[in-house]
Amino acid sequence: MSRFIPMLFVLCLAYPHVAHADVVDETAIDKQVRAIAKTLRCTVCQTENIWESGAPLARQMRDAIRERVLRGESAGAIRAYFQSRYGDYIMMEPPKHGINWLIWLAPFLLLFGGGLLLWREINGWVTRTPAPRPDVPPLDEASRRRIRQDMEPPEV
Repeated sequence: MSRFIPMLFVLCLAYPHVAHADVVDETAIDKQVRAIAKTLRCTVCQTENIWESGAPLARQMRDAIRERVLRGESAGAIRAYFQSRYGDYIMMEPPKHGINWLIWLAPFLLLFGGGLLLWREINGWVTRTPAPRPDVPPLDEASRRRIRQDMEPPEV
């Protein structure tokens, strides 16, 4: 068994052409289909675009895009077609109109608001005066002597 592994390694090096993959030439139509498909969400997977999805519905959607590109439709018209059928959800990047502005602006507004609250709190820590201490009566002479005795090192 130990002689078999080096022999297998030598055979793999002797026949490297077996491991080569075919190079696929991509046409201009394929590039257009890919560009459009990467902007549309797969309705089955919901986290992938239809170009990367392996779902049968995504394959059908890619075929529909290819047919429309071959007919000469623009990328905007193809996206509008899918948006009319599936709604705004089909777009990987939601459109910036109406209530969707809240989706785009909310993270920045929350970050700004949190930074403002943090600044206000830290500024309050810095400028806040310490709480007044209750009046402590001064020590009498007997207490001072006792403290001094406690502070002296013990005699050995």
